[in-house]
Order: sequence, then structure tokens, then C-alpha cells
Amino acid sequence: MFDRIVETDPGGFKVKSSPEFKQNPPARIAILPFADRGSANFVVDKIPLTHRNRTERAEWAWTDSQRLRRSLHGYLSEREFILIPMGAVDAVLKNRGIDTPEKLSKVPPQELGRMLGADAVVYGSVVHYEAYYLLLVAAWQVGVQVRMVSTHDGQDLIEADGSRYAATIMPAFSMMDIAINSAENLLQMRDIVLARAEEETCREIVHRIPPSPVLEARLEQNALRRAEEMSALDSPPGLQSAVHMVHLSEPPITQ
Repeated sequence: MFDRIVETDPGGFKVKSSPEFKQNPPARIAILPFADRGSANFVVDKIPLTHRNRTERAEWAWTDSQRLRRSLHGYLSEREFILIPMGAVDAVLKNRGIDTPEKLSKVPPQELGRMLGADAVVYGSVVHYEAYYLLLVAAWQVGVQVRMVSTHDGQDLIEADGSRYAATIMPAFSMMDIAINSAENLLQMRDIVLARAEEETCREIVHRIPPSPVLEARLEQNALRRAEEMSALDSPPGLQSAVHMVHLSEPPITQ
């Protein structure tokens, strides 16, 4: 018996960044709850295999979209940005009665920025969340649309749109191989394979966001300033006053 297993991950994203993002990148970012625009059913080859009621679809849509949201939050936190904790974002939105994608879309970004203390907010929508199975070929497809919007002027800073597959192709050269490989390919319908597609989707989006040397320099200056202030607190009282007067005479660091 001669078997080969080939794993492929086709797909891709188009990520566009505005000139404003390059000139004045946001420091503090809040990732808002994602919306699921799909059917919220388990779909294989465009055929829904589950028939959930309205409540079950709402719960499943929330689960799907928030897994992608958490993944994007994790990858963005590895960059130079300061991420506001998702729990804090959800608590503020819940306190204001913003508990659906429709209500969230009606709130201006400027108001969200004041509520959350963020320089930019990230909107996300799940577009594709489907499985494909054809004997020797199995795949999950995850597609999202993401926008990063400035909370100062409401302009789009980053736009990302696309999809990612977690696909497995298992060629076979005999009827027995076809039967065995087709059965084994059913394992690709597991959640762990879907999780890989989710991770790859968010990783690619964040990877395509251009670096922000302006923001890195600004954060470095702020860190040095805080270090000087902490050192001043450990200094004699006379030296503390002198350092304080020097800081008062310096212009503030702005965005």
C-alpha cells in the first residue's frame, strides 16, 4: 500500500492601510465583538447538516465569531499596539446596553473611543464558516472582514478581506486506499482542524498590517519618561523637585 498525505492551506487576504495609519498609528486598540453573517449551522459542501432554532443559532454565531475575535486579539497583542482587554470592552458595552451587532453599528467610532479609552476600534464580521468533504479532499473555510477605524476622526485605518482554508488532500492508487483515506479524511471535520484555520486566518491578517516605527518610537519615549519618574521617586527630595521642574518645562508627547 502506497499512501501520501498532502496538506495545503490555500486562500489569501487583501489588507489595505491608509496614509493616516502610517503617519499617526493608534496606540490603544479595542477589538469589538465580531458579528457572524453566516447561517450559524454546520454546513458541509453548502448543505446544512444541522437545523438549529433561533436561540441556538444566536449562541452558535456568538461562539464562532468570538473565537476569531480572541485569536485576532492574541496576534495583535504581540505587535507594538496596546490592546484593551476584551473583558473590559464587553463590560462597558453591556453597561451601555450595546449587546447586538446592529446596536454596535449605530454607535459612532468617536463615542466608542471615549467609552473605551481607545485610539482605534476593530470591527469584524465572519463571512464564511463552512466545511468541504469529497472523499480524498477535506477542508474548512474561514472568511472574515476586518476594519480598524480611528476614534478621532472615524476614518478607516486598516481594511482586511479574505478567507483561509485548512485543506487536506490524500491521494490514493487503489480502491482500498481510496476507502481508507476517505474514512481518514473525515477526521478533518474535527474542531481542532477548524481552530487551525481560525488561527491562520487571524495570523495572516496581523502579519500583513505594516509595522509602525512612529508608534514604537512614541512608546519608547513614554517608557523612558516613566523610568525617569520612577528613578526620581527614589532620589533625595531636593533632586525630586529639580526633576519635576524639568519635566514641567518639556513639551508633552502627542500622537
